Amino acid sequence: MSVTELQEVVRFLEDRFACAQACTECARVCSLRAGLVGLDAPGDRQPVRRKGLLCAEVCDATCRLLAEQVTQSEDVMRVQVEWCRAVCLETAHAFDLGPGSERDAEACRACARACTEFLALLR
Repeated sequence: MSVTELQEVVRFLEDRFACAQACTECARVCSLRAGLVGLDAPGDRQPVRRKGLLCAEVCDATCRLLAEQVTQSEDVMRVQVEWCRAVCLETAHAFDLGPGSERDAEACRACARACTEFLALLR
């Protein structure tokens, strides 16, 4: 393996790990936000709660996929990471509409950026 190939592998693994870390943080934030909304929240806040829960689940699944030691096909990773990015952006937008959730929306956007950066390596 040449030095260039080794550098590409290292960058791929670093970006994969950074994406998995961002997914973990986003899942944590979304779970907390959904818990703050609560089951007894007014009807207009329930969509935010559902988006937060969905985002937490998608981020968690994406993190687990990226953390697996077994080599995943790039197509499988691409689909999962693209889905994660889309859900994170939708959730950030939903969080933007509620007071006091600016930091949570930013965590979702940070995850979407990490996903975008990782996807650039898969193309």
